[in-house]
Amino acid sequence: MIELLIERYKNIPIDFVVGIESRGFIIGSVLAHRLNKGFIPIRKKGKLPPEVIAEEYDLEYGKDKIEISAEAIKPGDKVLLVDDLIATGGTAMAACNLLKKIGGEIVECCFVIDLPDLGGKKKLENAGYKT
Repeated sequence: MIELLIERYKNIPIDFVVGIESRGFIIGSVLAHRLNKGFIPIRKKGKLPPEVIAEEYDLEYGKDKIEISAEAIKPGDKVLLVDDLIATGGTAMAACNLLKKIGGEIVECCFVIDLPDLGGKKKLENAGYKT
């Protein structure tokens, strides 16, 4: 899987690979290392040292919040968003919103598994994100 992702992204201008907690860390950190790019985590609320930027989003059963370091990305940095699975797209959409808030340019959203019946990929694509 990593070899396929390296082949896909090796010639695309990317400054950082951003992984969504927690399995996105496994895939994203290895991919970032192999592409010789920086890795940035998006974490659940309260896991990163201050100062952070947060985004709240709806779940099927309530609300949640994710955070990123406020200084992790500079405006115009090109990022690849990575996670293991796209289901309803709530967490991924919140991550995209978070990256936009701090000025990141999302090159693509990358997932190993898509559950198409739940509509997450379509939600991201309808919002203008290449997935």
